[in-house]
Amino acid sequence: MRCFRFLLTFGLVVALGGCAGYQVGPTGGQIAGEKSVQIVPFTNRTTEARLADAVTFALRKEVQRDGTFRLTTRDAGDIVVSGALIRYERHEISLVPSDVATAQDYNVGLTAQVTARERSSGKVIFDQVVTGRTLVRVTQDLPSNERQALPLLATELARRVTALLADGSW
Repeated sequence: MRCFRFLLTFGLVVALGGCAGYQVGPTGGQIAGEKSVQIVPFTNRTTEARLADAVTFALRKEVQRDGTFRLTTRDAGDIVVSGALIRYERHEISLVPSDVATAQDYNVGLTAQVTARERSSGKVIFDQVVTGRTLVRVTQDLPSNERQALPLLATELARRVTALLADGSW
């Protein structure tokens, strides 16, 4: 019986100890929904089409999912986020075993220069380069594979921007 109590106590201490660093709600010291964010459509300076719309949509969706800020679409927000997509790149990761000249997997990256500023004061909260990456498995049609991976790439970039916004030390 003593051994059972010890194991039960030990199990509770270990289980509850794992939650010690967990924080409910926003992590940057903000109150959830206190400030609103306006996301200006990104501009596309790359040669790939349809990237700006996908990134803008994904960023709006991610800000809503995160819940730290209210997303505003009609009114001016407390914080204005804008950006420009500056680089789209694709690098081979693995090759087809029977043909070393043909790529089997690509790492696709999208880089954006993102700026967030307070509307009232014009103070820049952050202005930095953010990169998102995803893996593309090549089948018969590489352009179709890349098109299908575009939402994943945009979401990854949006998660990184939202993390900077929500968890930043500004």
